[in-house]
Amino acid sequence: MRNKLTLATAAALLTLSASAYAQSTVIVEETDPVMTESTVVVPGEVRTYVLEQQVPSVAYEGDVLIGKVIPDSVEIHTIDGHADYAYTVVNERRVIVNPQTRTVVQILE
Repeated sequence: MRNKLTLATAAALLTLSASAYAQSTVIVEETDPVMTESTVVVPGEVRTYVLEQQVPSVAYEGDVLIGKVIPDSVEIHTIDGHADYAYTVVNERRVIVNPQTRTVVQILE
């Protein structure tokens, strides 16, 4: 009887410890841009703002790629409350750029 009680106690402890590890969740609120392998993670409200704006698309010959500089001939628009981001629409694609360097940081599909 004592062996069964010991085994039951050990099984219960193992089950509880496994549950504790499975429930460890980390929530990260991003406020600053975070660089990943190929893009910058921007705040959700910036993405939403850019997707809701109605601006004409600018025709541009060449590829629009992350990390590429948008030429001065393409007008970029500021985002209220987010001085680190601007946007434009190039070849029917919404593009978030760094307004200081005019570098593409994200392309919204």
